[in-house]
Amino acid sequence: MADLEHARSMLRMAHKDFNALVGMQGNPLFADEIFGFHVQQAVEKALKAWLCARDAIYPMTHELTRLLALLENQGAEVEKFWPLVQYTIFAVQARYEEGVTELDEPIDRAAEVENVSVLLAHVEQMIAI
Repeated sequence: MADLEHARSMLRMAHKDFNALVGMQGNPLFADEIFGFHVQQAVEKALKAWLCARDAIYPMTHELTRLLALLENQGAEVEKFWPLVQYTIFAVQARYEEGVTELDEPIDRAAEVENVSVLLAHVEQMIAI
């Protein structure tokens, strides 16, 4: 049986990172690395909540590719969330190494807030919050 309480807890934590994204969306005071970190954190926690709701044990990892692959291997429809794997770099490395991310373009914050919002809504449906 799925651990729905743990899944809900993880999703609540994901929403805290999402709220930070919303607050940073139009504020240039926050660097893209900081914004990207909270995208990565919201996505990681949401994917772990989804895995937990499916009664899967998730690994202690920041690798979004690995988490999506686990869900995909279980038959979950994850195709539309694959573009979010680009934020894995912001989990640890981009916070401690200057210039690691050197983005070609600034992050489209409004688009990423929407993408994370779609993921959170999807996971909410999976765990029936």
